[in-house]
Amino acid sequence: MEYVRDFRWKKGMSASELACGLSKVGFQSIELERAVQAIVKMKKAGAKIFFTFTSNMVTSGLRGFFAQLVELGMIDVIVTTVGGIEEDIMKAKGEKFIIGKFDSDDTALHEEGINRVGNLFVRNESYARFEDIVGPMLKTLYQKKKRWAVSDMFSEIGHELDDKNSILYQAAKKKVPVFCPAVTDGAFGFHLFMFQQDNPDFIVDVVKDFSNILYCTSHDDVKGLICLGGSISKHHAILACLLNGGAEYAVYMTTARHTSGSMSGATTQEAKSWGKIKDDSDAATVIGDVSITFPIAMVHALDILEKDGFIPSKVTKNAC
Repeated sequence: MEYVRDFRWKKGMSASELACGLSKVGFQSIELERAVQAIVKMKKAGAKIFFTFTSNMVTSGLRGFFAQLVELGMIDVIVTTVGGIEEDIMKAKGEKFIIGKFDSDDTALHEEGINRVGNLFVRNESYARFEDIVGPMLKTLYQKKKRWAVSDMFSEIGHELDDKNSILYQAAKKKVPVFCPAVTDGAFGFHLFMFQQDNPDFIVDVVKDFSNILYCTSHDDVKGLICLGGSISKHHAILACLLNGGAEYAVYMTTARHTSGSMSGATTQEAKSWGKIKDDSDAATVIGDVSITFPIAMVHALDILEKDGFIPSKVTKNAC
């Protein structure tokens, strides 16, 4: 039997000490600790780890952390939405996004050519410059071959980038496939459409990529899921695990609620009814803002794994 433990601050408290201190407070902090332990266990078990996230997380500063997790060998498969791909490329080419306010005058922002993502602002000019970047990339791809599976295309693009904080760059370097089943749902998709108008034999093969994600694992693999947010990125990874016998480990982090019946709000418990994760899996569902919950949980997990020799110790210091 476990008991509630009072949380107390101490001078110089580390992120891991914070997470550990919260582990017996109650409510979502209990689930956060379960998430930490599930992440540690999946890595120690040699699981193939599927990592999913939505594009708004790449708009935020979590992008560099995601790239670092790939660099550290924590991620084996990535599934995301196309906005995250676009903004990863934008940032790799020097674009900077603005910290604004949730209660901004959106009509005024539109007149100024600024797009709001929560309390983050992205200028129209960023998308205009993205057009100048992606055009030559597509020409290079077309010159190499006419038909591309989506993940192969992103690997090729990742090799053209030179930014250690880029998800595509690190994924290409580490041979981690990046899947994006809804590749046309954004600016990148529009540019694919426009390029294909002039080059009708240029094909981006989404069905082939479904084959790629299915065959990147098997029933024999131990499988782990870390799903941040919901949408198609979450379901695509879960489906790949389902069709390969289900996952042994799963961590879901979201602000959505299970009462909506949505994929975004679906819990790890609900997933067992589908066979998406196994009945005896180590699983946790954390409700809260991923920009807060995920770094706390993952930093604690990394500290445990680094201490036990499961990841390399080459983390650089960061000043706030």
